[in-house]
Amino acid sequence: MSLAAVRRNREAVVSGNTANTWSAPAASGALDAAVRVPGSKSITNRAYVLAALSEGPTLVREPLDSRDTRLMLGALSALGASSETSGDGVLVQPLRPEGDTEVSVTLGNAGTVTRFTPALAGLGSRPVVFDGDEAIRRRPIAPLLRALVELGLDIEDEGRGAPPFTVRGHGGVAGGKVELDSSASSQFLSALLLAGPSFTSGVTVRLVGDAPPSEPHIAMTLDLLRRFGAVPERSGREFHVPATRLSLPAYAVEPDLSTAAPFAVAAAVAGGSVRIEGWPEHTTQPGDWLRGLLEELGQRAELDASGLTITGSGGFPGARLDLHEVGELTPVVAALLCLADGPSVISGVAHLRGHETDRLAALATELSGLGAGVAETEDGLAITPAPLHGGVFHTYDDHRLVMAAAVLGLRVPGVEIENPATVGKTFPGFADAWQAMLS
Repeated sequence: MSLAAVRRNREAVVSGNTANTWSAPAASGALDAAVRVPGSKSITNRAYVLAALSEGPTLVREPLDSRDTRLMLGALSALGASSETSGDGVLVQPLRPEGDTEVSVTLGNAGTVTRFTPALAGLGSRPVVFDGDEAIRRRPIAPLLRALVELGLDIEDEGRGAPPFTVRGHGGVAGGKVELDSSASSQFLSALLLAGPSFTSGVTVRLVGDAPPSEPHIAMTLDLLRRFGAVPERSGREFHVPATRLSLPAYAVEPDLSTAAPFAVAAAVAGGSVRIEGWPEHTTQPGDWLRGLLEELGQRAELDASGLTITGSGGFPGARLDLHEVGELTPVVAALLCLADGPSVISGVAHLRGHETDRLAALATELSGLGAGVAETEDGLAITPAPLHGGVFHTYDDHRLVMAAAVLGLRVPGVEIENPATVGKTFPGFADAWQAMLS
């Protein structure tokens, strides 16, 4: 979506009902808080997919419970993998597709559901219709659909390369070798690798085009495959996952470090300390990069066996940052850098134009709307700090923009965050946890 289109959407929101806003609380002094964030969305939904492809049931402990993860469980249920939630977690049963009657999968605006589940539909013997929110129809998926067709799936999309589309299952997927352009999203590659063990010949994927963004998410996929019993191999730009019988009776999900990002940077913005309970000592999550960034900005990040403590000064310099591998952190980092003592440049994130919204256009529009000097570049943002003021910060149904606005609100009174409920995509209790941090 172009910047002009984002502005038109903003104007439509302004002319409509803006009563649904949340007044971002300002910090009254240095922080002294401990917080616990919910489980990782990226890990939870990968674990659910692999559990559905396993031979026996899998108990997924401490999963994220949010709109995206509920959509994933709903999709798996429609495809034939039931689940049951209890105090111990979510018990996912193996995929048992039955019947030949058409079923529907609701995607919402969940990228992982849209990319990870179509391959599973090919394992059954019935038509499966995939569709979701208007926003998901604008998110890129054509390269993945082409690759799935080459691997043996029967997909009808009327040339859109996007939802809605129909997968007509024929009781299995041949698999084999395929070339894939995953430059728009690492999820395309992860989708093929996660499904690979269930294909008759496994899958071999050779990447073409530019490198996929977010290498940590690829590492996350490979790590989870190994935990469930697969034997993925990688040689440069080629990946191989053989046909494998998966099995893992129980798996515990790590806290979501990207969701922890606004809490981690809060100490830098307001001063004081914030402890994030359960931050893992070893992880594939891209959010772990924040520790190094905060130290680079002059803050203190102390990791021990039970969590991470950030101690901040309330002041920090600008920075030049290539966020290609950690693009999902861009909204929070951009908000942080609007409060820096000097100019900053964020690069390597052109792919964010295809996320929940055009994140680069949205950030430039909304941050500038509160007084910051933020301009789009070819692959990122140029940020020149300037005096900020309150106002409505529109979120375009994007959970990360809610978090970015909350960071600004720590230091800028009067920030009104439009549609705060959209943060339920990854953290339904975000507003309460944010307020508790300040109490």
